[in-house]
Amino acid sequence: MHFTPERMTPLKALRLGIDTHQELIIYLRADCPVCRSEGFSAMSRVLVSSDQHHAIATLNIVTGDLLERGQIGFSESAWQRLQLHDSDPLWLSHPKPVQSLSYVRAKVYGHELDEMAFQSIINDIVDGRYADVHVAAFVTACGDDHLNDNEITALTHAMIKAGSTINWHLPIVIDKHCVGGLPGNRTTPIVVPILAACGLTMPKTSSRAITSPAGTADTMETLTNVSLTQKEMREVVKQQGACLAWGGAMRLSPADDLLIQVERALDIDSEGQLIASVLSKKIAAGATHVLIDIPVGSTAKIRTPEAAEKLAASFRSVAKKLGLNIEILLTDGSQPVGRGIGPALEAYDILAVLQNSPGAPKDLKDRACMVAGAMLEMIGEEKPGAGQAKALSILESGLAWEKFQAICFAQGGLHKPPVAAYRYSLVCHIAGIVTAIDNRQLAQIAKLAGAPADPEAGVEFFVKLGQHVEENQIMMTIHAANAGELNYAVDYLEDHRQVILIEQEQEQEQEQEK
Repeated sequence: MHFTPERMTPLKALRLGIDTHQELIIYLRADCPVCRSEGFSAMSRVLVSSDQHHAIATLNIVTGDLLERGQIGFSESAWQRLQLHDSDPLWLSHPKPVQSLSYVRAKVYGHELDEMAFQSIINDIVDGRYADVHVAAFVTACGDDHLNDNEITALTHAMIKAGSTINWHLPIVIDKHCVGGLPGNRTTPIVVPILAACGLTMPKTSSRAITSPAGTADTMETLTNVSLTQKEMREVVKQQGACLAWGGAMRLSPADDLLIQVERALDIDSEGQLIASVLSKKIAAGATHVLIDIPVGSTAKIRTPEAAEKLAASFRSVAKKLGLNIEILLTDGSQPVGRGIGPALEAYDILAVLQNSPGAPKDLKDRACMVAGAMLEMIGEEKPGAGQAKALSILESGLAWEKFQAICFAQGGLHKPPVAAYRYSLVCHIAGIVTAIDNRQLAQIAKLAGAPADPEAGVEFFVKLGQHVEENQIMMTIHAANAGELNYAVDYLEDHRQVILIEQEQEQEQEQEK
């Protein structure tokens, strides 16, 4: 057997404890003999092999004394991927060329891709052959309406095939998804126990936030364990008929979570990839019937009825090609839902609604019952027009709260969400009527305050469109885990006072008279 010099003289692994997110990074000294012999330079893609595992990583060059001669440093993600121990022997070599990048380049130049091309790209992403810059190129090339329905279908198929799938062997398995863009719209943790209390099967897997201050998984993680294995998920659903879990822990469409990481960094959420993301997760999780909630509003993700109808048509077209039953619900996206924006604050709203607390946000309660009712009607459990009343009766009877507790305890327990140490309240300077609320700016304030990374961070929002407000009335309170992030959020708010527009009543009357 022929041994190359680098194979005969391994490098010793060193854990540096550097967080590089999901990007696999290795570190070598500038005078490392392997760099010279192999022609490696900074940002080279390198195949790293141990006795048991291998992975492709991006090389960073160290010129100081961080590493000793003969050592190779690892970021946390690379260390965990290779399952290393200190001083494990490692060998470096050039990886094979990533052929699927030619398809990414073709998409950059506007060419249509077929399923084989998408499958090649997705497989290489899941196998770790793409650096973040390659994934970013793919995400960008597919953004801004650059995928047609056939391409979205092909991408969805590819994402499903790259991971695990679940078959519940049941005629009806229900699921839902909201396309987002509406702060505080956390209906899922209310809808799931309502429907499960009706005897339906709803194995709900959710993503973490992409461009929002919280995703369902982020919010539920403040209440219970959401990182379930597929085996644990099956057991919870067997016991309770439903779960509220993070899909990323189960390898259900694993490419989706890798794409989401980059989409979050770019603050991009393209419609084609959104459809592929949603439907691949639903089909992989075994759903047969899915309701899609599309909020429509001037500052929501989907701004006009025309754009909503276009997105709905694509959802229907792709779902039909995939053999999935789908219902689209176009909803009001003109203002936030509930009071809390951010994982813990949204969790407190959810608990208030489920517990039928007197001060629970009515709009969140009504919206959750509307969605649950539409799902009951979709599968024929209730006649058209009767679903919402049935959902409301289940909620107000306490059965949904009982089921929610049972689901949480089956997943590992129910605990109290955290509370932020730092707060700042915005008061109204003039009496008048709330005439506009900017959802995007409101979400940005919550993110600057630290959400979702700091689960207790976010915004409590106390006003609604058309509401009369008095001078010195508190309209919103920013919550943060530390003073620095509170200051970031407050500075942004000071520069964006139009997040809430107040018109004095005399001015509004004059406008109406005109």
